[in-house]
Amino acid sequence: MVEDSTRVYVESFGCSANVADGEVIAGCLSEAGFQVVGCPRDAEILLYNTCAVKSPTENRVMDVLRKAPRDKRLVVTGCLPLINFERLKSEVEFDGVTGPAPGSQIVEVLRRVAAGEKVVFLGGVSQPGLRLPRIPVNPLVSIVPINYGCQGNCSYCCVRFARGQLRSYSVDEVVERVKQDLVSGAKEMWLTSQDAACYGKDIGAGLADLLGRVCGLDGDFFVRVGMMNPNHVVGMLNELVEAYKCGKVFKFLHLPVQSGDDEVLELMNRRYTVDDFRAVVRAFRKEIPRLTLSTDVICGFPGESREAFERTKRLLAEVQPDIVNVSKFFSRPRTPAEKMASLSPEEVKRRSKAAAELSRRISFERNRAWIGWEGTALFDEMGKGESWVGRNFAYKPVVVKGGESLVGRFVPVRVVNAFSSYLEAEIL
Repeated sequence: MVEDSTRVYVESFGCSANVADGEVIAGCLSEAGFQVVGCPRDAEILLYNTCAVKSPTENRVMDVLRKAPRDKRLVVTGCLPLINFERLKSEVEFDGVTGPAPGSQIVEVLRRVAAGEKVVFLGGVSQPGLRLPRIPVNPLVSIVPINYGCQGNCSYCCVRFARGQLRSYSVDEVVERVKQDLVSGAKEMWLTSQDAACYGKDIGAGLADLLGRVCGLDGDFFVRVGMMNPNHVVGMLNELVEAYKCGKVFKFLHLPVQSGDDEVLELMNRRYTVDDFRAVVRAFRKEIPRLTLSTDVICGFPGESREAFERTKRLLAEVQPDIVNVSKFFSRPRTPAEKMASLSPEEVKRRSKAAAELSRRISFERNRAWIGWEGTALFDEMGKGESWVGRNFAYKPVVVKGGESLVGRFVPVRVVNAFSSYLEAEIL
């Protein structure tokens, strides 16, 4: 029975975990009778599920919030309210605000907002159930949070203020959720988390066992494992490599190194060494030669000398990651790094540009090695113009131009060209 026909627009920013939270928000509101619309101008309430992990992201989100039309009610959820509420409060006229992952509690918040009340709900961190209704952004992709929070204490990270300490779902809960989404037609299962490698450490479970259970399910599908910090991977390296050998697991490893210098890693409080990172990469590539390696690098962290930055560049040249997410350092509120002596913005920009250029060259060369490869790709989205985007077993983006829709199909292809960010292919 429809209880409320108020029209709501929901938009999420940031990581896949936040996108998953947004899918649940939309699903819970729809089930409660709200009309979830696809365009802001059609809505009576605008709900923005925010991210503030980096200063540029926060600034972009704040710009969206400030420009929200005042003839509509505005609700802000996600990480921003718990990371920088003072800025939000001083710069944005909102009607409701909550922390991240409100789950079904969002329904009561919006009912009160729709009735004209101003709602500020910034209670403790939450962990919505995995069986709550959802409206997926892409019906072929199931984004499954396996835990919330993490066990880290990185000196630059503000997300821990919003997401809290580690809270894992049980293996059975995750497996049941994957089963449910397979029945609904999903073909990619993204096991997502702030740090997938610390999954289960609070409940006596482990990521390798979880992967084994998920891979044991019937059906044609792929599993993408989310970002994993090296210090947690080292302790279960052999078991995790074995779990990755399952044919249903994308051979995709997101392992952020952040710096190629141990002193900088210590300043970051990252709890691993450069050699730990090398050991993980070596072990995976020995058993899975065509692994796609993705890593993250922060340029210009306080205390990063010129030589330390050169070590980072040498590490990238040595390890040859397929993907490098390069970030400039920006201090975040209430973090230890905020009080450290910063490098000049010009120097940070210079280092970031140099790392990005090196990374693009490496990515291009890595992708060139795929020219001539033949195999199956799962197509999961439309590309630009008349093209279709799929992923092969190593999670490499594969683009095919023209023809009928390939979305949702496993298609035999041959790679005919390579670019730094994707492979171009033809159908066999």
